[in-house]
Amino acid sequence: MYPELIKLGPFTIHTYGFLIAVGFLSALSVARRLAILSKLNPDRVLDMAFWVLLVGFVGARALYIVTRFQYFAQEPLAMFKVWEGGLVFLGGPLAALPFLIWYTRKYKFPIWKVLDIGAPCLALAHMFGRFGCLASGCCYGKPTGSTWYGIRLYSEFVDRQYHGILLHPTQLYEATALGLLFIGLLVIFKRKVFDGQVALSYFLVYPAIRSIIEIFRGDLIRGFVVDETISTSQFLSIFIFVGAAIALWYRLKQVHQQKV
Repeated sequence: MYPELIKLGPFTIHTYGFLIAVGFLSALSVARRLAILSKLNPDRVLDMAFWVLLVGFVGARALYIVTRFQYFAQEPLAMFKVWEGGLVFLGGPLAALPFLIWYTRKYKFPIWKVLDIGAPCLALAHMFGRFGCLASGCCYGKPTGSTWYGIRLYSEFVDRQYHGILLHPTQLYEATALGLLFIGLLVIFKRKVFDGQVALSYFLVYPAIRSIIEIFRGDLIRGFVVDETISTSQFLSIFIFVGAAIALWYRLKQVHQQKV
C-alpha cells in the first residue's frame, strides 16, 4: 500500500490518480495503433477514445457514489476527490456505451470496428486502475485465513477489524486477469473473422472474471443487491453477459447472411 507517490510540502501526487492517468494515456496509445490497423482515421478515433474514456470514468465514479450515497450526502465535496480512489468499474461501460453509439452514428463510424478497438484499451486502462486500488488500499479482499499468504492493509478504506490481517490481494487478482485478457483480446484482434468479435469476447469474459473475484472481496461498501450474497457488480455482470451473448448470436447471424 503506497497511497502517496510524491509529497513536497502541500503538493501531493496520489498513486491512485497517477496510475489512472497512466492507464488512460496507455489506452489512448493502443487505440491509435489499433485504429491504424483497422484503416480508420487515427486522429478521429483518438478524439473519440478520449471522450469515451472520460465518460466511462464519470460513470464509474457515479455508480460508486450511488453505492455510498449516505456518506456522500453528508460529505458532498468528497464526490470530487477522485484522486483518493473510489470507482465501481461496471458503471464505466454502462455510461460509455450509449455515448459511443451516439458518437459513431454522428460521425458515421463502423460501430463494430470501433468496439473492437475499444475493448483491449478498456482492459488495459482497468488493469492500471486495479494497481491504483492496491496502492490506495481499496477494493480489498476477505481474510485468507493463512499465516503466510495475503497482504496487510491499513488504509481508511479498510474496515478496522481487517487492519493488519492477511487479506486476499483481490486487486492483484483482477489486475493479472485483466492483463491476460488484454493480451488475449489483441490476439483475437489480429485473427478475428468478423468485426465485433473482440468486443463481444470482452463482454463475455470480463463479467465472469469479475463475478469470480467478487467472491474473494471483503469490502462491503461496494454494495449488494442481495445482502452479502450477490454484489452490485455480480448482478450487473449477469445482464452484461446475457446481453453480449444475444449480441454475439445477432452478429453471427448478420455475418452468415452476408456470406450467403
